[in-house]
Amino acid sequence: MSEILEIRDTCQNSLELLRSKTFDKYLRIYKKQFLLELDSRKDGDQKEEVLHKKEFVEKVVPEIFIEILSSDKKGSTSKISLFKEYILFIEGLFHHFRKKSYTRLIKLHDDILSSDEPAESIKDRISGRANKLNELILETRRKLLSKVDFGVGVRRSQGLECQPNVTCGEISGENIKLPKSYSKLNKVSLTTHADMRTGIHYTTHANKRAFPFFALNHNPFKNKEFSPADYVAIPFEVGGWNIIAYIHKSRGCIELEPGLLNLFPFSKVRKLSGKKPDGIFIFGCPNSSMKDLGYYFDKENDLLVGLIPNIDDCKYFGYGKKPILTLHNVLCILNNHLPLHCGCTRYVVKFDPATNEPYISDSFIKADDMGRASLFTSVDNQFKENVPYFFGTETGAFACLDGFSEHTKMQMEGREIGYNKHAGTNARQIVPVTNYSEVSTGSELDILLYLNNYDLIEKGKSCMNVNMQVDEALEHFRKGARVAAGTTQTHRGKVEISYWANPFPLLKDENWNDLPEHEDLSEKFKVIEKKFFDIIRKRVDSGEMKIGVAHSMLMAGVYAENTDERLTDCGFNNRDLVEHEGPERAAKDMINLIKKTALEKKNNYSREIHEVDITVATVGDSRTGKSEMSEKMEEVLSMKGAN
Repeated sequence: MSEILEIRDTCQNSLELLRSKTFDKYLRIYKKQFLLELDSRKDGDQKEEVLHKKEFVEKVVPEIFIEILSSDKKGSTSKISLFKEYILFIEGLFHHFRKKSYTRLIKLHDDILSSDEPAESIKDRISGRANKLNELILETRRKLLSKVDFGVGVRRSQGLECQPNVTCGEISGENIKLPKSYSKLNKVSLTTHADMRTGIHYTTHANKRAFPFFALNHNPFKNKEFSPADYVAIPFEVGGWNIIAYIHKSRGCIELEPGLLNLFPFSKVRKLSGKKPDGIFIFGCPNSSMKDLGYYFDKENDLLVGLIPNIDDCKYFGYGKKPILTLHNVLCILNNHLPLHCGCTRYVVKFDPATNEPYISDSFIKADDMGRASLFTSVDNQFKENVPYFFGTETGAFACLDGFSEHTKMQMEGREIGYNKHAGTNARQIVPVTNYSEVSTGSELDILLYLNNYDLIEKGKSCMNVNMQVDEALEHFRKGARVAAGTTQTHRGKVEISYWANPFPLLKDENWNDLPEHEDLSEKFKVIEKKFFDIIRKRVDSGEMKIGVAHSMLMAGVYAENTDERLTDCGFNNRDLVEHEGPERAAKDMINLIKKTALEKKNNYSREIHEVDITVATVGDSRTGKSEMSEKMEEVLSMKGAN
């Protein structure tokens, strides 16, 4: 807990900064860690050096730096020499603050609920506070260095940044409505707006998920044992539902905060005020054990509750993202929507005035990993009856860097929140890929494909198979077969069967038997599935929609059943290059399919139109080629700018 620094002081100058409670607190944090490091070396060859250094560190207090700042550079040689030693010490503190600390700059602003101030104005104020603090810290450092002549000569601007990891505006947690049995949660302030440092990489204890997030037969939340002061709370709008994440402030847990902020959009707090959220998610609960890992539907209070215990093996960003998406999917099923583990993109296709040839002018990501298909029973100004509309969940992408080109990584640089950069495999980073308006707006679904990542397609044949019967395609969705990349508990190169590509929670086992924990949910899913596919069947028959299988071939090179001879016959000369060449071929075929579909859609209109939207959802689990194909499509279409 001591490594988390929450800053509430408003300092206007260097003296106020050095006199602040925050500086005193961080000085104590740094001293404690410095002394621990010295203690680890007290039995070595430099016992005397360690002993005297400890004596020096223990004497360091804020008043010393106030004295140095206020000095006129006059004094004895010995005093100046001592001042220099103190400044070298605070230089160490400065760089520790920049690289090792986790800092939150906070301002409580309940007044926003009653004001008409626009969100952008609030964001500007929050960003301004972060910038001012950064400038003040750098200014104070420069002044202290100059007092002992360490700033003589060329000033080196090293691109130093001292902004807090997260600068946020908060409102009282009392502004939301929670049942009495969850009263302690109301004591946690709600983060409503944030400015965070990006281009930052964190290291977490774990680097993959090993434990499932299943339904529990008991409520894991313990109101009496919950300590509000130890948590931050962030309300997220995930799909059509408000889910509040409560993150423990201990190291290993708090690092998830900026990643989640880069992944999910905020709930509209003015609309949430005075209302009950749809779900709560508690990450890093120290009063829980592995038996509490999972979710529970509190029927009495109509509230979905998810929890991850404070255990090292669970300190991985995937235990934040996947459980929140699981809560979304459970809420989907409970409310008669079809959750889809998929990527989804809306393509804007225009037509050449002279030739009527279609061309893709733009693309907008609606989902990187998860979304829902919704049907509407009545016609209104926005939606048509008995038409599947797609909605997304995330504005960011939790990208695995293993399969991306250096150019793509460069484009992400500076906007990312990264995890386990030096882990060797499964290095991940969250990067923004779309906007709230795209995710929250429903788009008519034109193409629905299952993404097969291991079957080879002969060169010259299309990787897009949309000439199958709907029932045949449905079996591919239900089977959910893919070759694993080894980022979870599944071995790399092994075929894994997961019902509907495991839309979290897993509803059936590999033999398609209902999991006991999710039997009720599975039965409800069947009803939703039938309703949707009855509609889809009619739309496919009328030419209004396409359904089938897309072959990305991303993992075809590591799939042992694909012999070298078979790879050669399909146009691949190097097994290791299949994961790059396969998605590129699939991307080109996808472009052709989109253009063909757009032309057909245009011809169905009774009036002349100049552009149409084609929304494509590709269902598949991790490393099936969703992101990789999108990247290749953008490269082929040259939508990323110059290399």
